[in-house]
Amino acid sequence: MTTIKDVARLAGVGVGTASRVVSGKGSVAPATAERVRKAIAELEFRPSHAARSLLSGSSQMIGVYIPVLKGTFYTPILQVIDTELRTAGHHMVVAFGCGDGDARRQAIEGIDFLIERGCDGLVVMSNALRDEDIGALGPNQSRLVVLNHSFDGIADHCFTADHKLGGMLAAQTLLELRHRRFAVIAGPSTSPDNVARVSGFMSELTRHGIEASQVLTLQSDFSPEGGWTSARALLASGHEFTALFCANDEMAVGALSYFQQAGISVPGAVSVLGYDDTHSAEYSAPRLTSIHIPWSDITLNGLHWLLNQCYGTTHPVVRVFPISVTWRASVAIAAA
Repeated sequence: MTTIKDVARLAGVGVGTASRVVSGKGSVAPATAERVRKAIAELEFRPSHAARSLLSGSSQMIGVYIPVLKGTFYTPILQVIDTELRTAGHHMVVAFGCGDGDARRQAIEGIDFLIERGCDGLVVMSNALRDEDIGALGPNQSRLVVLNHSFDGIADHCFTADHKLGGMLAAQTLLELRHRRFAVIAGPSTSPDNVARVSGFMSELTRHGIEASQVLTLQSDFSPEGGWTSARALLASGHEFTALFCANDEMAVGALSYFQQAGISVPGAVSVLGYDDTHSAEYSAPRLTSIHIPWSDITLNGLHWLLNQCYGTTHPVVRVFPISVTWRASVAIAAA
């Protein structure tokens, strides 16, 4: 295996000089640097991760905390992060919620784990953390980016969508299809993004003369199992509805599965609208119409901001992300 010593020997320079050329740090005469680069090419030298870390004085690792390692929501987000980091010569270390503590304790422990591993920066996705938890990070706050949540004290570190607007768009979509009788499967009330999207949905219905008391809303847990169970409870309640808004796609897919089992035609008898526009929406039966949240763009811009803080890069960063409807086959005009 070729080492930096081999490069230095072939180039006729000291190891320190060769190291400065590889790291891009320090002053090296142009002619000398060219000899080192030629030696690198001739020997096909690729510095190991450990060597790059020593040369640069950083771990070249970005830590990522997510609450769970299941479902279709987090996988594409992790793919965006991993692809971008590899391209930039860094790599990803992932921690997820585990242990006996509640979601907040799990998030704190996961972040501590990543900090202890020497990560240069952190990407965090958690609705369970509080402002005081962020404050407790001390100097580590400066190299932290938060996705899908906002903290007042570090607003410029936070990248998310306008979920209230997303909920309003969901209501508009179904209202334009002439629906007037609604049900909602919401996520946890402890999740601010869920609260925002359901609030937006209800406010838009109210604006069109439909009060929240007329809408049967069941709280679930963002899982397909929760959607399935909630759909069963909706039908058992006797509440009449022609349109169902689910606060994420996984619950919508679970609801579709129950409706199919129960012989309920979608969208003939009930239109079902999801939220997030995840990969699962493409392959449900019927294919799920969903509110599209540009998670890849949100993730990439948040990561670029973090790389700028950690490594002095100058990636352009945007903070406003358009929300739209991805039309598929699970909604239709309400029956007369």
